[in-house]
Amino acid sequence: MLHVRFIPILFGLIFITYILPSCDKNEILSPDIPEETEDSTAIEMLGTGSFVFDSYAPLSNKPVEVFYHVPLTATAYSPILFVLHGGGRDGMQNRDQLINKADQHNCILVCPTFSSDYYPGGDSYNLGNIFVDGDNPSSSSLNPQSEWTFAVFEPLFDKIRASCISNVSVYDVMGFSAGAQVAHRFMIFSLNARINRIVAAASGWYTVLNNEITFPYGLAESPAEQLDLSLLFSKKLYVIVGSNDNDENAPGLRRNDIVDLQGLNRLDRAQHFYDEAQNSATSLSSAFNWEHHILPNVGHEFMGNSYFGMDLLY
Repeated sequence: MLHVRFIPILFGLIFITYILPSCDKNEILSPDIPEETEDSTAIEMLGTGSFVFDSYAPLSNKPVEVFYHVPLTATAYSPILFVLHGGGRDGMQNRDQLINKADQHNCILVCPTFSSDYYPGGDSYNLGNIFVDGDNPSSSSLNPQSEWTFAVFEPLFDKIRASCISNVSVYDVMGFSAGAQVAHRFMIFSLNARINRIVAAASGWYTVLNNEITFPYGLAESPAEQLDLSLLFSKKLYVIVGSNDNDENAPGLRRNDIVDLQGLNRLDRAQHFYDEAQNSATSLSSAFNWEHHILPNVGHEFMGNSYFGMDLLY
């Protein structure tokens, strides 16, 4: 059951029962009552709250706590935005920091928290649990796709749609830092997901679209090794990073001989990832719908990146 907070229950019941127009299209309306429009379509779940999502069977033993905010002005056509936290695993704080922005853009925030208890380390979160050991991929250690961390998003989207009585058929994804790693790999390895647009903000490093570089730094030895890259380039991906996110010794920033080929800091690595993709698209004569944005005077900070990302989306 979803627990909604901060919404006066009695007022909400009166509002839904007596004020909102009916959603039943077979109802005969009196001449002076206009038929409802998309902007006035009622939704059921409003306000700010959380629930535990454990109804996806393959990962039911790894529950995800979901923090959400549904603006009071939301309709059945309001966009749904999944926000993926960084290494702090702080979905609740991310939601709280973005409430005003969500109200401004009238979008529904969905902020799942992948706790370290159930999704420990980078293998289970950043690398999506594709392999038992993401840094040493092999056919014998490849996990079933149903158990990849990315697999949670589609049934969770269905849960949100049902709870909100939403009519939207796609959702947006915005990840920050470690969440940006999840976001861009989700796009690469889940082409059939109902993703509309993705924002990868301030990722520490990337899975570059190169079949000659071994996963997790490239696609070789991964399930996406034979992927038609033009399909990825047709997606809408925003690669964003702050101009001041250039600390080569930033805490948690992966450094080794292989990843450093992408650059020595997040700013350079974002540029490298984007440039490599653009060059590949050009060689394939493929459409290229990605964008790269450098945010002036912004460092490795959630608010600066996320506010800019939401403004890009909405």
